[in-house]
Amino acid sequence: MIIQTWALLVDAYRELNAKKLFWITMLLNLGAVALFAALGISERGPTFLHWTFDNDLMNTRLVSKELFYKTQFVSWGIPVWLSWVATILALVSTAGLIPELISGGVIETVLSKPIGRVRLLLTKYLCGLLFVTAQVFVFSLGCFLVLGIRGGSFVPELFVAVPIVVLFFSYLFSVCVLIGLVTRSTIAALLLTVVFWFAVFIVNLGDEIVLAQAEGAAVKAEDAQKNLENQITLADRLLEQQAQSGVELADADGNPIEGLDARREAVNIALASSRARVTEREESAEQWQKWTDRVMLAKTILPKTQETIGLLSRYMLSMDDLKKMMAEDAGFDPEDMEDAPAFADPRVATRLEERKRGRTVFWVIGTSVAFEVLVLGLATVIFVRRDF
Repeated sequence: MIIQTWALLVDAYRELNAKKLFWITMLLNLGAVALFAALGISERGPTFLHWTFDNDLMNTRLVSKELFYKTQFVSWGIPVWLSWVATILALVSTAGLIPELISGGVIETVLSKPIGRVRLLLTKYLCGLLFVTAQVFVFSLGCFLVLGIRGGSFVPELFVAVPIVVLFFSYLFSVCVLIGLVTRSTIAALLLTVVFWFAVFIVNLGDEIVLAQAEGAAVKAEDAQKNLENQITLADRLLEQQAQSGVELADADGNPIEGLDARREAVNIALASSRARVTEREESAEQWQKWTDRVMLAKTILPKTQETIGLLSRYMLSMDDLKKMMAEDAGFDPEDMEDAPAFADPRVATRLEERKRGRTVFWVIGTSVAFEVLVLGLATVIFVRRDF
């Protein structure tokens, strides 16, 4: 059985290798590594080849070379290159594995051999994942060497990118296998998988927007509460001064004002509007939180593509590292954020990252793998029962 499985893997590799896209993708990965190596940082700021870009916030006096390269790897190497460019190339390369397998004249020959259909399908699926594994490993190895030579520190944790990116690709590839099996068309499998991927991206984007709005509303509610507390403190001081002067507080009709809150509002006319602002902003924060919960429910049944890639950022960079790169402590006045959108507030960016990191690994990977198993199981049932 092992020999048969190995023969299937070798045959699938030869099929992929014959398309030459394997080596094209490999060369592109090496080109991305060369771009990564061309970046640098000096005492004046970031560098690219022999050019230096002066930057007061991004230089070796504030950011170490190791942190700079780790951040570049996490910020564009994984989410841009491997998660988009290399993944699209991998889908193009592997989308035809199943349609070409079940095409006339091929499947009959394969099924005539003593090979179970389930093992045949899963072996082809595994071959597609191995194709991506090789690509990601080459890119990760190149970046590992660049970080060690240029950044001054070898970081073996960087190779965690290999299983994470392969896991991310497997979500999409399972959908591609199912569609290819149903339609028997490489083009349809590729295009519909990209459409599905785009739909998941839209849901993720919606989650990002709603979550940013929820955190922004929460920050504004906290600011309003602090402002209310300051207004109350001011009112209490004015009441104390009023009591020392011996003058009794009275309303327009000359009647004494009863109740602490009423007396506070009498001496500080801004207090009433501050209370109203707190109520308004707390209601807004509550509404945005409800929308966040609804989007989370939709995301639970879908594969978590961005969150899976985000696990690498969690592993490679701590929150303290991210705060250094985001310069959260740069001086700003919360009042300047009064009418600004939520994402413009640097506090929201930090809280948003903390909120996303608070989503458990079990939820991110567990629900995504459950989706993948369901899709792959459906594809297996169809493959086993279909007459070819």
